[in-house]
Amino acid sequence: SRMNRLTGAVPAEQYLADTNVLFYLSDAVTQLLEHKVEYTQFGVIRFFAEYFSSVKNSNHVLFREFSYITATPHNRASFVRVFWRCYRQIGKSGELLSALEYRSLLQLLCPDFPVEVVQNAARIVVMGDALDCLMSFSDFLCAFQLQFFYQEFLDALLQIYQDLLAGKSPNTVIVPTSASVEQLLSAAADDTEREKQQTDGGVDACTLAQCVDALCDRIKHRYHPSRSCMREILQQSPRICYHSFLMSLAKDESINQSIGALPCKAELLIDPEMDQELDKLIAQISVSPGSNSSGSAVGALKEVQRKASPRRNIHHRRKMEVESDGSTEETDSSEN
Repeated sequence: SRMNRLTGAVPAEQYLADTNVLFYLSDAVTQLLEHKVEYTQFGVIRFFAEYFSSVKNSNHVLFREFSYITATPHNRASFVRVFWRCYRQIGKSGELLSALEYRSLLQLLCPDFPVEVVQNAARIVVMGDALDCLMSFSDFLCAFQLQFFYQEFLDALLQIYQDLLAGKSPNTVIVPTSASVEQLLSAAADDTEREKQQTDGGVDACTLAQCVDALCDRIKHRYHPSRSCMREILQQSPRICYHSFLMSLAKDESINQSIGALPCKAELLIDPEMDQELDKLIAQISVSPGSNSSGSAVGALKEVQRKASPRRNIHHRRKMEVESDGSTEETDSSEN
């Protein structure tokens, strides 16, 4: 009752659906059952405590399958943040990478990460099929965040855009507004005739705005960009092409804030805590007397990876501990 007075009555079913509590609880139980032998000594209570702590801290998506990292909005935002934190130094060093190289980095975090998502993100940056072009980390990250977080919405939007170009009925349910469906389709057909005289493509922005609004009504609110933001972009020009629309969305700071995974673009390459850790390790390598430089570098690299990477899931840490113990015993026995 106190909760109702403070925040208004929220049905239990709606709360569970909005927070995805049942999804995480189900996954936690599945993980526990799959590795119950290992967790017998670890303790069930401690396992659940660490699992939900990792979910809260956004560390739970590391090394998980693609179906898991895309299952909830929180998982998607968490994965974007993990990708940024793990590879921020690439952007800071100014290196340029291709789409396939970015895909390789993503697969280090999610082994079955599909190439299609990376290609679609790259097309936002470089247009067309120029996927061998090199891209900065900042540009790719902004485009990747948009494509990865709103993947289903953008796929549906592309189909609508292609239908409008072809003069077909948009592949969506048009909610009646001040303009009728017939008027929208007629406008789209007229636009198609004009498209034949243009090389840069594009459709009537007002018509696309109507279709976008109808599409948002069909998709959960958390899986599409802000309606007000999209309307503002579409009102800037009488005609707009799909690529320029996505570019504007990727660069929009309000969308970045609504996702909540990344800092503002001006601070994208700034992480004081991480920089301090790296400076300490570099200093240790520089002043370490009589140490083997290659050995120090390997040790430092391991330490950087441990500091830079978010906490791994319990099963992975447990597995590493077991493997580490076994390798130590072999080394000791061989030396003796």
